[in-house]
Amino acid sequence: MSSGLPEPLLNLRDRLLTDRRFQRWASAFPLTRFFARRRARVLFDLCAGFIYSQILAACVRLGLLQILAEKPLTSEELAQRLNLPGDAVQRLLQSATALQLASKRAGGRYGLGDLGAALLGNQGIANLVEHHEMLYADLKDPVALLRGEAKETKLKNFWPYAGAPEPSTLPAESLASYSALMAATQGLIVEQVMAAYSLSGHQKLMDVGGGTGAFLEAVGERWPQLELLHFDLPPVADWARERFKEAGLEARASACGGDFFKDALPEGADVISLIRILHDHDDEKVRLLLERVRQALPPKGKLLIAEPMAEVDGAEASSAAYFNFYLLAMGSGRPRTRAEIESLLRDAGFHQVSWKRTHLPELVQVLTATPSAN
Repeated sequence: MSSGLPEPLLNLRDRLLTDRRFQRWASAFPLTRFFARRRARVLFDLCAGFIYSQILAACVRLGLLQILAEKPLTSEELAQRLNLPGDAVQRLLQSATALQLASKRAGGRYGLGDLGAALLGNQGIANLVEHHEMLYADLKDPVALLRGEAKETKLKNFWPYAGAPEPSTLPAESLASYSALMAATQGLIVEQVMAAYSLSGHQKLMDVGGGTGAFLEAVGERWPQLELLHFDLPPVADWARERFKEAGLEARASACGGDFFKDALPEGADVISLIRILHDHDDEKVRLLLERVRQALPPKGKLLIAEPMAEVDGAEASSAAYFNFYLLAMGSGRPRTRAEIESLLRDAGFHQVSWKRTHLPELVQVLTATPSAN
């Protein structure tokens, strides 16, 4: 994101900030000390980020946060529960407390910290923590990844549809792991979408690339007038049918198996949703998918898109840095700005793009679009 400063001032800033004598002066001078120390902390956090993530992973894998949620315990009690040496538990507790995953309590005990409690409130985050083991392995040589030298990555194998020439022929066992992860992490996304856009005025919703049907199940319970149609790869569509049956929605929810890059989408829905789909694919495939959606919609139908986006104010690191390298390791897609999304929609024959406010824009942004008149 641009700083907005003129080029000469940016050049002067760069010269000053890279000068060691200026750094020493700024860290000691009262009027600049705060900013210099804050910059130093941020830079250190960049260097230490991997260690922080592994402390979080240890807490998740050991079940520390669930134990602390039961009641605060001493380090000695936790050593027995976790089957760890006492000094190791002390290190973990000190680290977890510094990261606000745990907190010190009276009597030398430890309980949940603010972030630890928030994590327990959303199981999907814990699933992502476990999942990131593959991402970290793929990022062990980021330069090789950037140069395209890392041909086979763990994430590419985890998301097999990303590079498969015929995704519809993939066996069910190769789709199960990522489908389960998507379902587990869908909760917060679904809440944001339902709060941002009301489906009360629609009759039939088709969710394209809908995984095991978590989104349709949620909106089906919220808006009982909706007829529901799920479209995804054949084995995934089978799992969605099972979900709808278990949820008691089989009377108005159906699933259709196919490849949305090669097969025409079923017609009849007055609203079609793409939830966390576009950023997984490169521009050419996104245009093709959007054109298929437009062809399946009636003239006054709506396309509903929910996506993590690039250049989100206050969330630049997660919206750009994280997704850029995650999708690079995955081998397909990229995070896009609002302007880039709108350009792709215009190319595919959509207009009247309307952005909907979400409470967590750093997590997902929501928009609707209408097919252009022929």
